[in-house]
Amino acid sequence: MALTRGQMAGWGLADMGVNVFVVVKQLLVFTFLTTHLGVPPAVAGLVTFAVLAFDVVTDPIVGYLSDRSQSRWGRRAPWIAVGAVILATSIVLMFAVPAGLPWQSNALWVTLFFGLASVGFTFVAIPYGAMAGEMTQDPAERSAMMAYRMSFASLGLLTAGALVPALAGNTQAGYARAVLIVAPVVVLTIWGMLLATRRAPQITAPANAGFMAVLRLVLGNRPFAILVALYGVLTLGVALIAAGLQLAALYLMTDAPGPLSALTGALGIFSTLFAMFILGSILSQFPWVWASARWGKITALMLGLMLYVVVLIGVWLCLPASGVTAMALLFLAAGAANGAYQQIPWAMYPDLMDVTRAQQGAAIEGAFSAVWLFGQKVANALAPLALGLMLQAAGWQASTAGVTAQSDQALNALRTALTLVPAAIFVAGGLGLWLIYRPLAKHVASHR
Repeated sequence: MALTRGQMAGWGLADMGVNVFVVVKQLLVFTFLTTHLGVPPAVAGLVTFAVLAFDVVTDPIVGYLSDRSQSRWGRRAPWIAVGAVILATSIVLMFAVPAGLPWQSNALWVTLFFGLASVGFTFVAIPYGAMAGEMTQDPAERSAMMAYRMSFASLGLLTAGALVPALAGNTQAGYARAVLIVAPVVVLTIWGMLLATRRAPQITAPANAGFMAVLRLVLGNRPFAILVALYGVLTLGVALIAAGLQLAALYLMTDAPGPLSALTGALGIFSTLFAMFILGSILSQFPWVWASARWGKITALMLGLMLYVVVLIGVWLCLPASGVTAMALLFLAAGAANGAYQQIPWAMYPDLMDVTRAQQGAAIEGAFSAVWLFGQKVANALAPLALGLMLQAAGWQASTAGVTAQSDQALNALRTALTLVPAAIFVAGGLGLWLIYRPLAKHVASHR
């Protein structure tokens, strides 16, 4: 049965709320710890690494349990509904750090509620991703679903990435107030998705295979396992950019009279550039659907990665920047490139679920969703740690009072870490996709 446009768009709605947390963990936590809580950068990187590493451990457990769940609302909905509340509440508490604590206590407070938010995120993200494999087996419908999803995801990124810093006013108390304002978006969009898809096709019968048997089935799908690893490599590049982007806006960019002066005056440099990035991502979603249909998903993804590399080299050449007009155009192009990274692999991996279901008769979409997120979460855990270690080695100075003086060596380390290092990672990941994954995927497709 074909999905309605409302069901496809409704399914994508949840990613608006999900990506509020994505922004928090990838863009805001590291800067919040080092700029407002006085936590040294290496320790801040360790905090984010520890929480996200713990998050990796919970993924397969939740995926396995959601496959085996049974309720009047189906296998996935109860996990998602409860997880949304845990996630939103924990985000608020994470930034509500009591004033006057030493930096060690600040780090512990953030770690505790960051960890709890990650558990809520897992409760939502794993069953939610599994729904893409259950609702349809049509590759074209999946591409359309992912376009809607990533469009809503971009709105979530914009809500948290641009609105929170603008509302926060670069103060610790401001962040607590700003997050409290956007937290309801998490619950409303995720619950809205459950309402919109309540009549969509689903697999209600619980899986009955044991944990290790399920894991062997998933990892036995060799193209899927390779795609997980390579997408993890690409995510490391994106996560490295995200972890230090706000620092770059604070330390490597200054405003100057120009076409965007009024906007940067109202929102700030970071929020303005982030909004341009999100605009590029939103505008690119359906063009990437077209490119995937016209040339194939792998070729379209390679084009997106090539664009990303060119843009990052351009950003490296422009930094440090006085005025944001040229940088805004680069961020618009980066958003378009990121649209390919966001959408296309997410439309590729459910097709590989179908191979295992057809061969083994196992409806274990939750397990596939958990393993799919594994590589990304490992990358998201490693990126802030890597950035923190690079900045610490270059002599970066932590602060409790906002922007503080940094050495040229520290600023150059930040510039390189956000541009040339991710560009090299994208080149490596793209070569792996083209030389290793593409031939294997073609072979599997020819034998279906």
